[in-house]
Amino acid sequence: MEAVIAFWTHALAAALFSSLTLWELRRGLGESEQRMLLAAFALTACWAWATAMAPTSMLAAYSETARNLVWVGVLYRLAGIDSIDEQRGVKPVYAAVACVLGLQLMVDALPLIVNTEEISPGHALVLTALILRLTAAAGALVLVHNFYGQAAPASRGSIRFAMIALAGMWAYDLNLYTIAYIDPGAAQGLFNWRGLVMVVAAPLFAIGGEHDDRWRIRLSRAATFQSLSMLAIAGYLAVMAVLVTALRDSGVDWTRAMLIVLLAAMTIGAIVLLPSSRARGWAKVKIAKHLFEHRYDYRTEWLRFTETIGASGPKAPPLGQRVIKAFADILDAPGGLLLVADEHGTIEPAAEWNWSGSANLGAAIPSAEALAFWLSVGAEGRIIDFDALGGGWADARDRELDIPAPLLGEEQAWTGVPLIHDDRLVGLVLLASPDYRRPLDWEDFDLLRTAGRQAASSLAEAHAQQTLMNAQRFEDFNRRFAFILHDVKNLVSQLSLLARNAERHADNPEFRSDMVATLKGSVGKMNDLLDRLSPSPDQRPAKLEPTPIRALVASAIAAKRGDHEVLLLGDGSPWVMADPLGLEQAIGHLVQNAVDASEPHQPVTVRMGNHEDQVTIAISDCGVGMDADFVRTRLFQPFASTKKGGFGVGAFEAKSLIAAMGGRLVVESRPGEGSMFTITLPAAEAASDTQRKSA
Repeated sequence: MEAVIAFWTHALAAALFSSLTLWELRRGLGESEQRMLLAAFALTACWAWATAMAPTSMLAAYSETARNLVWVGVLYRLAGIDSIDEQRGVKPVYAAVACVLGLQLMVDALPLIVNTEEISPGHALVLTALILRLTAAAGALVLVHNFYGQAAPASRGSIRFAMIALAGMWAYDLNLYTIAYIDPGAAQGLFNWRGLVMVVAAPLFAIGGEHDDRWRIRLSRAATFQSLSMLAIAGYLAVMAVLVTALRDSGVDWTRAMLIVLLAAMTIGAIVLLPSSRARGWAKVKIAKHLFEHRYDYRTEWLRFTETIGASGPKAPPLGQRVIKAFADILDAPGGLLLVADEHGTIEPAAEWNWSGSANLGAAIPSAEALAFWLSVGAEGRIIDFDALGGGWADARDRELDIPAPLLGEEQAWTGVPLIHDDRLVGLVLLASPDYRRPLDWEDFDLLRTAGRQAASSLAEAHAQQTLMNAQRFEDFNRRFAFILHDVKNLVSQLSLLARNAERHADNPEFRSDMVATLKGSVGKMNDLLDRLSPSPDQRPAKLEPTPIRALVASAIAAKRGDHEVLLLGDGSPWVMADPLGLEQAIGHLVQNAVDASEPHQPVTVRMGNHEDQVTIAISDCGVGMDADFVRTRLFQPFASTKKGGFGVGAFEAKSLIAAMGGRLVVESRPGEGSMFTITLPAAEAASDTQRKSA
């Protein structure tokens, strides 16, 4: 029965590859790669037919070797080894495989001069032929791996099915001849079913040949050859050969048990390594440590880093996210957080990418500690290894950094990369920890430090551009202010003329009527001009003093209650250290924004609170709300507003005023649900009557 299967599967394979040969002929014989591919199809058809007719004949053995040699030649021509400098290092591998196939041809020719009838299956000549065949199959698999692995991602689609077919063909041969070397009797069934593998491979070649580029590829500029696959295959062969040699004369049939154990070990290894990111990370670290001189391919890492940072277009993420991702790709980190410090020393998150830790790390750090930390990290420029600091093996200079407790206590923080530009710290990238937290070494630190300076330059350039844009917006605002002054001048001239005429025509009833109409019109125009002007920030230094919040907040919202319902809730008895005029102005801005964002029937709530040594004033509404990107990148920028016709300076000025008092302004908002702005200021003791009178 198996003989019938062997005949018909090989015969069918011969018919299919003959059809592929005719199908390829219709394209002509214009190029060398096409001629090599045509020869490979033809020789594969000849081998399949010879094997179907006479499986053990010298013709079948010769045609199999020729088939493999031509397919190796196809890979060589398609890879363009001679024309690409980066791929010339692979040429010795092709030469080695070709030499093995040449020796195989010589061994196949020995029956012409040696009497093979006296040769047993265990004869050295037979074993040598088997070793050459399995070595050739192993080398060919390495070439397929190199060919597909080094192809650019855009080129892999056109060669994927053909590479699967070649890999299946040579992988079957590798196992076939390995088992034949161990136990010739057990391999007979595999010989009979080999034709079925080629029957499956033929349609894959046909599918791959449907691409218009005819398997043309563009090789990537990564490392030209990865030797790990060769090492794994060679190790497999060596282990199998040693075991067979050691157990052959033991009198016990170890073949079946050994194959079961090997298969079980490979299955368990695949189950453990493939799904587990921790196991893959551990394996990657060990491979890089023991098989390569350097952990990184610096050229590849730098190209990838600059490409990520410099991504542009409407679909490109914001610069902050690109910076985080560029560093995360270096260390295989799952995400990260970008922290920046404003002019008041407050550390705030500027961007995040797949960050699962605390999003308000900066809010938990007092301003004094944040400023000390920022200055110390900027002066040292050292990479922060949180595992080393937490484990106690950090360098002495790292332990001297003034790292706040909230940062050290963040479990997700693995590495901190300072971004230094012109000897000034412009940002800090916190990278999240992967499943396998490996220790960082000097190579990681050097690459991250260098990349940090490159990223800092990009951030500084973006900041300079934003500053220039703000200056241009201020210039536009000043231009509009000049137009308003021009209108005021016209009104003053009109009123001056009216005053002069009044001295001469005051007794004329018609003049008095016109004068009243003119005055009403002028007042209306002046009120309109005042509405168009935004209150300018107070340029005087903030004067901090103990201030009762209830009276101040009530005064700030009094003017707003006439047009919209504003609720004042909470405990207003605490006192705060603040500049009364500046705080009232900031609250007025935020309440006005809340009123503008709300429907007429939706009240605005102002809630006062006292938490230990801090006083909070929360202004909330149920209006249109804002998305997270607007809050993070545009809310506190001048002239950025969600209101139609708004100048967008209210929130910017409010935050500046509150920061000047040593306070903090935090916003929570969701589109369609409303917003809440929370002012946090240090509490103060109530002033005595004497202090109030002196004030």
